[in-house]
Amino acid sequence: MTKAMRAPLFTPVLIGGSIILLINFALRASFGVFQIPIAQEFDWPRAEFSMAIAIQNLAWGIGQPIFGALAERWGDRWSVIIGAFLYSAGLILTAYATDPLAMQLLEVMVGFGIAGTGFGVILAVIGRAASDENRSLALGIGTAAGSAGQVFGAPLAEVLLVHYPWQTVFVIFGVIVLACLFFLPLLGGGKPASRSELEESMGSVLKRAFTDPSYLMIFAGFFSCGYQLAFITAHFPAMVTEMCGPISPMGTLASIGITTTSALGAAAISLIGLANIAGAIFAGWLGKRYTKKYLLAGIYTLRTIAAAAFILMPITPTSVIVFSLVMGGLWLATVPLTSGLVAYIYGLRYMGTLYGFVFLSHQIGSFLGVWLGGKMYDIYGDYTLVWWVGVGVGAFSALIHLPVREAPARLASA
Repeated sequence: MTKAMRAPLFTPVLIGGSIILLINFALRASFGVFQIPIAQEFDWPRAEFSMAIAIQNLAWGIGQPIFGALAERWGDRWSVIIGAFLYSAGLILTAYATDPLAMQLLEVMVGFGIAGTGFGVILAVIGRAASDENRSLALGIGTAAGSAGQVFGAPLAEVLLVHYPWQTVFVIFGVIVLACLFFLPLLGGGKPASRSELEESMGSVLKRAFTDPSYLMIFAGFFSCGYQLAFITAHFPAMVTEMCGPISPMGTLASIGITTTSALGAAAISLIGLANIAGAIFAGWLGKRYTKKYLLAGIYTLRTIAAAAFILMPITPTSVIVFSLVMGGLWLATVPLTSGLVAYIYGLRYMGTLYGFVFLSHQIGSFLGVWLGGKMYDIYGDYTLVWWVGVGVGAFSALIHLPVREAPARLASA
C-alpha cells in the first residue's frame, strides 16, 4: 500500500471516542480530592469513603463486560447514553448522601456509569474502526485522552472546593458528564468483523477464551494495574497532604501557586495524567512494533521499581513530583497493550466483551487497592504497608505476562 493510500489515523470515531474518555476520566480521577473534606464533615473513618470508591471501582468492573456485550448487541451509542445518565444521576444523588451506606450504594450507579462511557466500550469502538496498521497507536491515543482528562480533573475539583461545598461540586460534575452525549454522532462506521468472527457466537468465544491459559494470565496480570492506579488515585492526594515534607515558601512550587501539601496532592494526580499522555501514546506506538507481552512485563517491572524507591526515600515535594512523572509515564501504558493483545489473539468481533472481563480483574484490584488503603490507614495511621502490597502485586504481574502465547487463537490452537 502506498503512502497516499494508507488509512487515516485520526478518524471521527477516534476523535469522538477520545473526547468521551477525556470527560469520563476527568471526573473519575478527582475522587481522591474529596477524601478529606467528606471525612471531616461527617467525622467518618477514612475507610468509609474509601469503601464507597472501592465499591464504585468494583461496580465499574462488573459493569464493563455487561456494557461491552450491550454495545455489541444493541450498538455503542446505547451503551454511552445509558452510561452517561447513570454516571450523572449517581453523582448528583451522592451529593445528598449523609451516611456511609447510602453513599456506598450510590457509587454502584456511578461505577456502572463509568463502565458505559469508559475504556471497555470506547476502546472497542476505536479498535474496530482503526486499520490494522493504526490500531495499536489509535488505542494508545484513546488511552492518552483519558489521561488528558486526569490532568485537569483533580485540580478542577480542588479549585471548586475552595468556592463550593463538596455536594455542589458533585452536582456540577453530574451535569458535566452529560456532555458525552454531544459526541455520539461521531461514533460509528467501525470496521466490520471477519466472516469467521461473525460465525462464532459470543458464548463460544468466551468459552474458548476462559479455557485458554494465555487469556487467564492476561486476566490475572491486569489485577495489579487496577490495585496500583486506584490506590494512588483515591489516596495519593491525602497521602501527600499528610506525609510529605513542607513546601518552601520561596521555592518553585510556591511561585506557581502550590503552597500547601493539599494542593501538591491534587497537582500530583494532574502530573501523572500529563506524563501518561506521552506514555500511553508511546506504548501504543511500541505495541505496533514489538511483542506486547514483553512490553507489559517491562512496564510492570518499572512500576515496581519506582514504587519501591519512592516509599524507601523521605517523601518530599521533589520526590512527589519525580514519582508522579515516572509513574505517569507508565500509568495507563498497559491499557493499549492489554486491549490490543486481546484484540490480536481473539479478534475484533467481541473485543468489548472479552476486554470487559479482563478489565473486571483490573477493577477487583481497584476495589482492594482503595479499600485496603482506607482500612490500613485507620489501623496503622499511614499508607506504608498497603503501598508495599502494591509493590508486590506489581512484581507478580511482571512475571505472569511472560508465558502468554501472543498469536491469533485459531493459529495457536492449530
